Amino acid sequence: MRSDDTIFAIASGHGRAAVCLIRISGPESRTILERMAGRLPEPRRAVVRTLRDPASGEQLDQALILWMPGPGSFTGEDQAELQIHGGLATRAAVLRALGSLENCRAAEAGEFTRRAFLNGRMDLAQVEGLADIIDAETEAQRRQAMRQFGGRLGNAAEGWRESVLQVLALLEASLDFSDEGDVPEDLEAEILQMIDRVHREIGQAMANRSGERLREGLTVVLAGPPNAGKSTLLNALARRDVAIVSPIAGTTRDVIEVHCDLGGLPVIIVDTAGLRESADVIEQEGVSRARARAENADLVLWLVPPEGEESTPPPARRLLRVATKSDLAREEQGCDLRIAAATGEGLPELIARLEEEAAALMGQGDAIVTRERHRKALERAHAALERSRVMLVNHGPVELAAEEARLAARAIGEITGRVDVEDVLDRLFSSFCIGK
Repeated sequence: MRSDDTIFAIASGHGRAAVCLIRISGPESRTILERMAGRLPEPRRAVVRTLRDPASGEQLDQALILWMPGPGSFTGEDQAELQIHGGLATRAAVLRALGSLENCRAAEAGEFTRRAFLNGRMDLAQVEGLADIIDAETEAQRRQAMRQFGGRLGNAAEGWRESVLQVLALLEASLDFSDEGDVPEDLEAEILQMIDRVHREIGQAMANRSGERLREGLTVVLAGPPNAGKSTLLNALARRDVAIVSPIAGTTRDVIEVHCDLGGLPVIIVDTAGLRESADVIEQEGVSRARARAENADLVLWLVPPEGEESTPPPARRLLRVATKSDLAREEQGCDLRIAAATGEGLPELIARLEEEAAALMGQGDAIVTRERHRKALERAHAALERSRVMLVNHGPVELAAEEARLAARAIGEITGRVDVEDVLDRLFSSFCIGK
């Protein structure tokens, strides 16, 4: 992959459509647009032009074109957009004409965004926010992704990094005051105050885990004995048949997941095998997986059927007992909710309760840490600042306190891509769609 190539890609959806958007970025963008569309319009002004094949002069389409010279473009490079008709043949013809030009090639996944990052148009946290915007499935996820893309985490991280670099500068300057490396008392108080503030703010950011949970989705496991109505409830919540329902105990052998939007929050509903003792090797594996998912879930709905012996729920972080098949005659068994998934009785109340649980666990969008990568970097910075502080309070070597501050600044810099970005970029951009 050469960064001096001019690249192109479809930036709209694939398949037949009314309009197809093709993006072009790189040093030859102006020349390519002139060869295909003639005289350039004013920057960022859309005009209708006839597109022609540069090699044969054949008319390809009537298109709306845009010219955006760098650095004021998404990638920071000269960039052009072609809004052509979305027929498959028209699209193929324009792409074929672009691919035939020298130093012009199809973009790789995420290459437009990679160039935007390398050209300083966004930091790494904003790149991740853009990826989350593309992947957002619920309104809450969209809002969080927009905050990330808007620089909320990046701005906070850069502020912390600047403060730590100031601490580092003061520590190194203090070495000039004494051959023994002692820090003057007034300077030491200022340094400790700065360390304490950044240490406290990073700790507060790490303490709020709702951002990661919101991005990944709340996991709700349906558990209970065989024939408790788990698969019926899953189908009712998903509003489609995703699991086989039968009166035969042990029908569900594996874990089935469905992604739902409950009150704008992402929830993953997991159907599991009925928990019971079995001689069947396959069913035993299903039961083992069911117990593991229940133990790691954010919430377990323990379904209690009207018939059969009372079973013991597995260990869980949060558990609600749900009496199923309430349309049948039964005695109340101290459950939190009563439903009949087959008839819909009690489902609105259950869904409302799930929305309440999801909102309580995910918070109201105050989190700025949304990925494990962010948390790991902040944990390293937090620990390094603590070591630097202890070193100063105990009048240890200033050189070692400065080195810990340097490690903290480096860890914070990883969040925005100041350091150690290549591995993160490769993993992140491989998940991007072509044309972004």
